[in-house]
Amino acid sequence: MLNIVLFGPPGAGKGTQSQKIIEKYKLQHLATGDMLRAAIREQSPIGKEAQKYIDKGQLVPDEMVINLIAKELENHHDVPGFVFDGFPRTTVQAKKLDEMLEAKNAPIKMMLALEVEYDELIARLLNRGKMSDRTDDQDESIIRGRLDIYNKTTLPVMDYYKAQGKYRGVNGMGTIDEIFGRICEVIDNEM
Repeated sequence: MLNIVLFGPPGAGKGTQSQKIIEKYKLQHLATGDMLRAAIREQSPIGKEAQKYIDKGQLVPDEMVINLIAKELENHHDVPGFVFDGFPRTTVQAKKLDEMLEAKNAPIKMMLALEVEYDELIARLLNRGKMSDRTDDQDESIIRGRLDIYNKTTLPVMDYYKAQGKYRGVNGMGTIDEIFGRICEVIDNEM
């Protein structure tokens, strides 16, 4: 089973690249951001609770996100692998994900980390905010706050996977196709 954690700060291109990865490698996409936004649109209890955190540019609590992922893993037990997009965001989530996947004898194969310069991230997010209804992408101070949270809370997940020898850094600058070419090179070398 090919299980990939697609990693990078907000604006790195995880959503864009994950779509290309799942199409080429026939993997199941698990994007916690999409799942949370769907819950918010549906005004489900978890959606209402998550909205409070997202509006402030904060991370949704581990337990809430882990429960969403656990349900999705059960719903897609017959796929050749998963692309985890936006998850795990904390080492607690990473350890829990490892436990869930190892119980299925299907561990994470690699973490693909999209590496993008700070100023480029802000420009990409502000541009995305103009073209979407994502309130967390429309205010530069919220964006900077999200990037700070990423650096403090999420970046340690990289060290967690580095310690396991699963980290693969990918230059996230350039065109979508250039970046995807680099990603495919890394995946193909691991298969």
